[in-house]
Amino acid sequence: MRARLFLITPREIDLSTYPAELEAALSAGDVATLLIAPEVTSGAQLQRIAETLVPIAQAHDVAAMVVDDSRIMGRSKADGVQVEAGGAEALKEAIETLQPKSIVGAGNLRTRHEAMDAGEAGVDYVFFGLIDLAESEEPHRKTLDLGAWWASLFEPPCVLLAGTTLESVRVCAETGADFVAVRSAVWSHPDGAGAAIKAINALLDEVAAQHPED
Repeated sequence: MRARLFLITPREIDLSTYPAELEAALSAGDVATLLIAPEVTSGAQLQRIAETLVPIAQAHDVAAMVVDDSRIMGRSKADGVQVEAGGAEALKEAIETLQPKSIVGAGNLRTRHEAMDAGEAGVDYVFFGLIDLAESEEPHRKTLDLGAWWASLFEPPCVLLAGTTLESVRVCAETGADFVAVRSAVWSHPDGAGAAIKAINALLDEVAAQHPED
């Protein structure tokens, strides 16, 4: 099995420049999903961002996800929502009201128990790694452990949050995870986001070739 790239937007988005950067990134290689997760001061700001970015993602056959806000997800015609806040109740409500038309992902999962509860609730994917924390060079050890455990036992796909280096993508993919989430390793790449996307896909190809039995 080959892991695919799960791309997360930067924390800060300038709508005068970022859409072109996103277009260049998505034109450079395979991306499965775009998670729209900027730091914003209002729902109106998030809605403007989502309404701008969702069509770009979907034009490249990339699933566009919005963090937490199902109303903005609907207004922007995004493909789904990743529930980070509100715990099990918020996740249950999203599943009941949005599926099967829309994708519902579960984030902010800190324990095996929370992940299993999300899976039993019928979530479309589980996300390991905390997107609100400052990024480090390498994936958190707990993220890798949860991902390897989940990938070996459960059917719903899992996403693992990589670090700020491209090599951290390899470490995540080697757990058997279905998707590897990347943020600043793409947007801060010295040669641009497109070069980062190409390099990440080459790494994912390499890991898949080394583990054909998976």
